[in-house]
Amino acid sequence: MTMSRLNLVKGLGPVLQLTEGYTIELPAGIHEKLNPTWPTTWFAPILTGEGAFMDVYSVMANWGANHGAISYGHIGDQLITLASMLRIPVSMHNVSRDRIFRPSSWNAFGTENLEGADYRSCNNFGPLYGTRN
Repeated sequence: MTMSRLNLVKGLGPVLQLTEGYTIELPAGIHEKLNPTWPTTWFAPILTGEGAFMDVYSVMANWGANHGAISYGHIGDQLITLASMLRIPVSMHNVSRDRIFRPSSWNAFGTENLEGADYRSCNNFGPLYGTRN
């Protein structure tokens, strides 16, 4: 599964967050103790051991809110490409670098910190639709 969230940041505009992961089924006894009103299927992100993906708690601490849209399959790379086409920066993701495609002009804004390059590129080129803030 891929969980994504589009945060609207004042003065910046839309910012995408996403995490790829898997669904898990908890045993009934554990589920009942956590929250019996929630669905029985839970989402577990793939952890990288670094940054926002150090552990599950780090993912949630960096997430814009406790909600997100869930898609079937690991489609984070496609969402990142779409975001670059729409000039929406990506603030957090756990997609491996070899799966990510961004326009070649993004390289002019840095090749080590790709999230920072997203912000610089999107700021430079401006939004694809609408007006600059």
